[in-house]
Amino acid sequence: MAIFFFFYFTLFLSLLFISKRFLARHVNLPPSPLSLPVIGHLHLLKKLLHQSLADLSLQYGPVVLLRFGSRPVLTISSPSAAEECFTKNDIIFANRPSFLILKRLSYNNTTLPSSSYGPHWRNLRRITTVEIFSPAQILTSSAIRSDEIRSLAVQLLRNSNQNFQKIELKSRFMELTYNVMMQMIAGKSYYGEKVVDLEEAREFCDMLKESFYLMGALNLGDYLPVLRWVDLQGLEKRSVRLMKKRDAFLQGLVDERRRKKRSKGEEEDERKKSMIDTLLSLQESEPGYYTDEIIKGVIVAMLLAGTDTSSSTIEWGVSLLLNHPDVLDKAKTEIDIQVGQGRLIDESDLPNLRYLHCVINETL
Repeated sequence: MAIFFFFYFTLFLSLLFISKRFLARHVNLPPSPLSLPVIGHLHLLKKLLHQSLADLSLQYGPVVLLRFGSRPVLTISSPSAAEECFTKNDIIFANRPSFLILKRLSYNNTTLPSSSYGPHWRNLRRITTVEIFSPAQILTSSAIRSDEIRSLAVQLLRNSNQNFQKIELKSRFMELTYNVMMQMIAGKSYYGEKVVDLEEAREFCDMLKESFYLMGALNLGDYLPVLRWVDLQGLEKRSVRLMKKRDAFLQGLVDERRRKKRSKGEEEDERKKSMIDTLLSLQESEPGYYTDEIIKGVIVAMLLAGTDTSSSTIEWGVSLLLNHPDVLDKAKTEIDIQVGQGRLIDESDLPNLRYLHCVINETL
């Protein structure tokens, strides 16, 4: 027993010595806590990751070098250091790390959020900027947002008249953003009274929940490569099942819009064109690049980046207003003066609601 203990203790000291000698060559590296062999600094991370990183930054400074298994991680908690990373060194930090689950769920890292900086990423960014989020497209889709917000307001009014019951808003905001995005993407709603296919709506909801879970899950195989062969957490198997299911669902949306586009021909109303319709038009002019896989990748990026983030921001905004009644009263007074009480706010009213803009900026 003593021999085995001596062997492992000697091996540990040797690894520690070698790692120290290796790091000593890089004299410009940021400060770093003492790491353990193989796992690095993973043992320092608690359940709440942001609090663990905050504690480390208080102890070692605003720029800390960590090692999560085999991956080096730079932790930045200083505005000036973050500015330097995203201005002077923006190209260096523009690339994305390759995670196995993300790679499978993002069509081999070809979507806008997962693709590394280069010609493909620049082209995807150009597509979204010019074809999807251009001022003309945003103006065209304003009717969708107004209609969905009006439907939500009617639901909240009905519920509030029922013995003044408390209303849970988080799920309502999620349903709002999902409907807005899906109306813009494919001209469909999956929540509320407009749902046509309940089975398809249920499949969509389950698919999104599983996507968000897997995208946020910590896959140990990404940090300890030896565990990739084992899949102890079962995350890779789940990602494979989800990818097959999600790809079939998205392909169905693309094929459905393609059939409608062909049936309408040149008489298609520009105001009713969906995001998929726009991408299919690009596919006709350049089929070699705008494949169905690229189109599905854009849809995935819009759903994952434009739904949960938006609903969370709205939730925080309402929470802050409810916890600061004086600010809520000022915002209501401004709306009463600029819009009146005879109608709901429209997007064209926003330039005149400067205090509300301040509330939004403060929330962000």
